[in-house]
Amino acid sequence: MTKRLPAPLPWLGALLAIYLCAPFFAAIPQGILANWQSINATELWRALAVSVSSATLSVALILIAGVPLAYCLARVPGRAMALLGFIVQLPLALPPLASGVLLLFLVGPYAPLGLLGHGALTDSFTGIVLAETFVAAPFLIVAACSAFVSVDPVLEDVAATLGRGRLVTFINVSLPLAWPAIRVGLLLAWLRAFGEFGATVMVAYHPYSLPVYMYVAFGSQGLPAMMPILIPAVLTTIAVFALSNIRTGPALRRAKIAVGASPARTENGARSKPISGPYPKQVSDSGLTFQFRRRLGRFELDVAWRTRARRLAILGPSGSGKTLTLRLLAGLDRADPCVLRLGERDLSRLPAEARGVAYVPQNYALFPHMTVARQVLFPAGAEVPVALHWMDRLGLSNLQERLPAALSLGQQQRVALARALVRPATLVLLDEPFSALDAPLRRRLRGELRQLQRDIEATMVVVTHDPDEAAALSDEILVLDQGRVLQAGTTEAVFERPASETVARLLGAENVAFGIAVSENQIEIGNGVRLAVAGPPMVHGEKVGWSIRPEDIRLSDNGCYEATVQDIASFGAMLQLSVRLGGTLLSVLAHRSVDPAAGPCRLNIDPRSIQVWKV
Repeated sequence: MTKRLPAPLPWLGALLAIYLCAPFFAAIPQGILANWQSINATELWRALAVSVSSATLSVALILIAGVPLAYCLARVPGRAMALLGFIVQLPLALPPLASGVLLLFLVGPYAPLGLLGHGALTDSFTGIVLAETFVAAPFLIVAACSAFVSVDPVLEDVAATLGRGRLVTFINVSLPLAWPAIRVGLLLAWLRAFGEFGATVMVAYHPYSLPVYMYVAFGSQGLPAMMPILIPAVLTTIAVFALSNIRTGPALRRAKIAVGASPARTENGARSKPISGPYPKQVSDSGLTFQFRRRLGRFELDVAWRTRARRLAILGPSGSGKTLTLRLLAGLDRADPCVLRLGERDLSRLPAEARGVAYVPQNYALFPHMTVARQVLFPAGAEVPVALHWMDRLGLSNLQERLPAALSLGQQQRVALARALVRPATLVLLDEPFSALDAPLRRRLRGELRQLQRDIEATMVVVTHDPDEAAALSDEILVLDQGRVLQAGTTEAVFERPASETVARLLGAENVAFGIAVSENQIEIGNGVRLAVAGPPMVHGEKVGWSIRPEDIRLSDNGCYEATVQDIASFGAMLQLSVRLGGTLLSVLAHRSVDPAAGPCRLNIDPRSIQVWKV
């Protein structure tokens, strides 16, 4: 079904379309009046050949140097690059004759370069190429620069962590993604060079290019001599448009791993356990140590951690510095000071491609132009048997020819994991791996990731703002807020004894309340109620905060604590109760089968489910 366009748009577009098409229709009757004998065919074809060959050579030179220049303008920050970008676009705004005058200052007969070339840079084919290159280059540079700006830099970062150098990344990632816009820029540049007159007539009047030849013929013979020149010019332009639209197939071949290849196996035929890196012993014996300080505007990250655990989590709210810490671990950002050791290896001075780090960013950063098979085979040193193992292990074997746009979020995450793990890695970094997924899929993939942690021997660092994910996927936790470490330790210890209320809330604390420690494991919470807690002993008389999750409180006729149900709200299959215990109002989740009623009740609370912190 075709959508109806808003009423003014087709009419306004039609006005301009009529105006642009009208001159071509107006030229048709002129074919009868044209003087077909007035033009020397040899001179005409020579001029056409000069224009076609000079425009093609100019565009080739522009492509070779213009694409790298556009990439630098898109990727290198600073005022100097901004000024350079402004200058290289000036020929677009200048009258063509002014461009020719500027070139004469540079390559004219009496200019330094002109004297050095003994006059060969003007009134020559070389002069035509120089003039056309000057006026046509901005068309490609602007198109290519805009295209490179639209390429997500995270894709290049991920390629670096996959062991690919900058040039290989440019050729295999950045350039293919920018190529459609670059093709358009090349076409515009060729057409501009083919039709260039002003700069050419100033720099190289001879040999005649087609525009100059047309100008000379018009001056001597008038309009009747124009049709024999216009027809070859229009036909050449149409041919170039047709050639530019020919597609020889995808710019990059869609690879598929051979079905006959088999996953890596041991000598007895069993599938080998994937080795996460060449240094598993050192990793488990010595662990991970890092210290980073990095300032970005008003934000400053100051983080340090030393751990022997292999399953680690960095927990914190948005903007706390979690992702920046992960990028520093991956070598994608710089810190001062920078200390990073993994086992006996000092990684702090190594570039990202040499660190042996597997990095999965928050948006997975799959290369949009590569199929699943090419994604998995892209890392440096990737081997087909290992790639097949991970594709089979992660359920991707039937998705090899799909592009990322045809994958669900869960499938994209598994492709990103397979791509990261196919290259031997001693450190695996996952940035918010489940943030974009719905709850059922998040739970399923969390279980798969736990199994994956058991399968590999690498140290895995998971960044998350979800305390449940941190608890399920780590043996040690680092809690960050505003660039500072609030607490670090084993997962059990951190959840059991948060360092502060801020940490407790970041850990998902609900039913936050306060009391006085009356023994090593009891808290007075008001009205004579003493709450039993587990964990390290408390100091008698100190004020403490405590919390418990609503689902960890149980209503029971034989409960240890007397309480009062003050309110009951329905939430589907569950009921949310407001219960007064001592001087504290608690939120309690109960199943409908409990059938509670307002009034007195009794509660059971497992001491191990209570978080306690000093105030």
